[in-house]
Amino acid sequence: MAVRAVRGATQLEEDSRDHMLERVAEMVTGVMQANGLVVDDVISVIFTATSDLVSEFPAYAARQLGFGEVPLLCARELEIERSMPRVVRMMAHVETDLPRADVTHVYLHGAAALRRDLTRTRDVPDA
Repeated sequence: MAVRAVRGATQLEEDSRDHMLERVAEMVTGVMQANGLVVDDVISVIFTATSDLVSEFPAYAARQLGFGEVPLLCARELEIERSMPRVVRMMAHVETDLPRADVTHVYLHGAAALRRDLTRTRDVPDA
């Protein structure tokens, strides 16, 4: 079984705890479903958040989904001029039989515009 990295990102409409937990849970669940993963397949997850998000740790949403034994880390996203606001990103390291080219990365809401260059994404843009 190979170790692969799976990316995800979501944009929040506002910085509130409930909204953060909802959007991050949606992203984590989307990554898991798109790649046929279960929690036991996950080695670790790194979450980053832009500096305008301070209401909750993104990792807490994963803990609520059953990731209690998975090492999780939260970090600050770089503050680059013109970068998209209110974004949470994740990079999950997973064990999977999927070839690297078949891994599906998940970009939700406004973050769907971030990685149009990837060949396998599941995008859910805002209306």
